[in-house]
Amino acid sequence: MGKWVLFLWSLVMVVGRVRVGGYPVEDLVKRLPGQPEVDFRQYAGYVDVDVKAGRSLFYYFAEAVVDPHLKPLTLWLNGGPGCSSIGGGAFTELGPFYPRADGRGLRINKLSWNRVSNLLFVESPAGVGWSYSNTTSDYTTGDESTANDMHIFLLRWYEKFPDFKSRDLFLTGESYAGHYIPQLATVLLKHNKYSTDFKFKIKGVAIGNPLLKLDMDTASTYEFLWLHGMISDELGLAIMHQCNFKDYSFMDLYTLSKSCADVIIEADKNVDGYINGYDVILDVCYPSIVEQELRLRKLATKTSIGVDVCMTYEHRFYFNLPEVQHALHANRTNLPYSWMKCTDVLNYTNTDGNINILPLIKTIISHKIPVWIYSGDQDSVVPLLGSRTLVRELAHDMKYSITVPYRAWFYKDQVGGWMTEYGNLLTFATVRGAGHMVPFAQPGRALQLFKSFVNGHRLPNSTQTST
Repeated sequence: MGKWVLFLWSLVMVVGRVRVGGYPVEDLVKRLPGQPEVDFRQYAGYVDVDVKAGRSLFYYFAEAVVDPHLKPLTLWLNGGPGCSSIGGGAFTELGPFYPRADGRGLRINKLSWNRVSNLLFVESPAGVGWSYSNTTSDYTTGDESTANDMHIFLLRWYEKFPDFKSRDLFLTGESYAGHYIPQLATVLLKHNKYSTDFKFKIKGVAIGNPLLKLDMDTASTYEFLWLHGMISDELGLAIMHQCNFKDYSFMDLYTLSKSCADVIIEADKNVDGYINGYDVILDVCYPSIVEQELRLRKLATKTSIGVDVCMTYEHRFYFNLPEVQHALHANRTNLPYSWMKCTDVLNYTNTDGNINILPLIKTIISHKIPVWIYSGDQDSVVPLLGSRTLVRELAHDMKYSITVPYRAWFYKDQVGGWMTEYGNLLTFATVRGAGHMVPFAQPGRALQLFKSFVNGHRLPNSTQTST
């Protein structure tokens, strides 16, 4: 009899916690196929952002490993535009799991950011991953509608998880999230200004290798390639003299002069297909070999300096397994296409890539919200050369003095990268040995950076404090 009383009491406590804490039972992920045992809870499912149009965004949420009720909430968005935060951030970079090499299961990421914070990943906008719309015209979209949908998503996600309304919120991402995150932050700040009820508790913004200002970021790509010996002096000098990237429209060579386009094409031939432009020290993955191995269900070693360079193909295989989609409550409308890390469904407005994001960052900082811009130093796509310059120019525009001179920071008795700070609110940091996806190649250094950011600390300046 005593055992039944204990069982019933335990059941009441669980149900009560779900109800009072705002955890939706229908979104609980009991266990993913091939997943190791863990002590934290996971949730996944849909949030309807426009019921009339049938537009819904898919999310994956992982609680913090320890004391999730005391930890903040961190939103992570991948870029593209059109790339999945589930396939990117959640299961390749900073989330709790990586795909196994056979594409049939998962392995634990011991350096996941959910050691520090609760993590929320969203496939945004509709058309990315399992996010969808029943209105075809919704797939023609851009920055403004993406930010507005994410605003609605967060409000309705908080209805599912009301306990988090009072938590600190950190907005993070990488690459084209250099557009997504600042634009979302300004929409949320506008909400806070006019709301007489709920207000978002934004405590920080951090973006890795972000697209901030297209002309500077694009010019820096070819400067990076030249400095790393990947293109000749002749090509490097020709690009510097013949290209005015102020005329460049996002991903469209035809907006450049013919003489510039010609040398750009020649420079790209020296690099494309031979190295991974997103991380120039990594080897490339050969998909035909990987897909063959996956079909045979064999474990394979495909590493470059300790990094699995074929992870993209592994999780594409994994996420298209029916049992995985069922466990995640995903693909509820039986989409007519397979899950892909980066979608080809969207018709995203190219001109939005030309938006100068620096004024938005200035607005965010004016609300006393810290902003960290960090760069993996092996990325040629959005190199540190441009980001560092843009941060310095922004600080100068805001008349911020240098509060931390450019110096090394440390992780486990080694240099983790270099950093500088302006006006106590604007930080630029590099991560040594990382590429475009910083947590992918340098998970330990990335976790140290994230931990410092969330805790409001500067990056360690000595070997003794970094371990």
